[in-house]
Amino acid sequence: APRRVDGHAEERSRRHHRDRERVGALESTCVTLVPADVPRGRSVLVRVPATTANLGPGFDTLGLALSVYDELVVTVREQPGATVEVVGVGAGEVPTDESNLVVTAIRYAFGAFGYELPGLDLVARNSIPHGRGLGSSGAAIVAGIMAARGLLEGIVEIDSNKLLAMATAMEGHPDNVAPALFGGLTIAWTTDAGPQHKKLMVHRGVSPLICVPESTMSTELARSLRPASVPHEDAIFNVSRSALLIAALIQSPELLLAATEDKLHQSYRAAAMPDTVALIDELRSHGLAAVVSGAGPSILVLCSGPAQRLEAAELVRVHNGVEWQSLMLAVDFKGATVIAHAAE
Repeated sequence: APRRVDGHAEERSRRHHRDRERVGALESTCVTLVPADVPRGRSVLVRVPATTANLGPGFDTLGLALSVYDELVVTVREQPGATVEVVGVGAGEVPTDESNLVVTAIRYAFGAFGYELPGLDLVARNSIPHGRGLGSSGAAIVAGIMAARGLLEGIVEIDSNKLLAMATAMEGHPDNVAPALFGGLTIAWTTDAGPQHKKLMVHRGVSPLICVPESTMSTELARSLRPASVPHEDAIFNVSRSALLIAALIQSPELLLAATEDKLHQSYRAAAMPDTVALIDELRSHGLAAVVSGAGPSILVLCSGPAQRLEAAELVRVHNGVEWQSLMLAVDFKGATVIAHAAE
């Protein structure tokens, strides 16, 4: 079953070690690094949106940026190393030294261009729930890479393709980091040349509702529940629904219920999050396009307008079972932003 509140720190620790192992493998191929000529006192402000991935049938491909944000201030200092002050989500639980995932991402981005990590002070103001299927680890990675971009401004130019490549290398797949970087609805895929994305604008009527439980879910556990192969007819089913979902999101929101049907991943994960499945089934029985958000256990409801979203929120409120927090969000169209401030 999903972990309850008292297991949050353990789950964060597991995700942190997974990400450190992945980055360690990437960094092991780096050449000798040299100090970067970043002025002491230079500071950057980074803002990164939450994301919801899969959207039902678009497994590991589709993602949507949402109007909940983590903010990060990074300042270059004289002393080597890094210290992190965490405010909000994760305070007292995530690492506050150089092992912090944001610092790891900054170091990785600097190293990708042959530079050592300078001494840093970080203040992270987090609002994205952790371990709930809303892209918190992807947001941390994107925040670090965007901070590196701002700190290296005038020294190295980091284009959007390189941003996506670095973020995907750290995260392992692009479906969360693409919308976090670029905003809106994103289609992500990989080629021999690396990860690619296409950003689309969502129909103005689409009104997301996110339902967040107290429990968390391990992404690793959720992924381990998928079968090695699926029936041919199920694959065809999801191809058709994924294509329909793009049309529903950008042009015809009235098709969202049919377009969010899935046979590739949600049913296989059902036993690990029974409360999530029960609420999804109830919402869909009322004609609402409810799906698992990312790896879960949060729920994304893609409503065709504000009135339908109010209907969905009321159904969630009176639902028997665990307590859910309903977040009426907008689609974020900007993606991650960084503002650099010169050294004083």
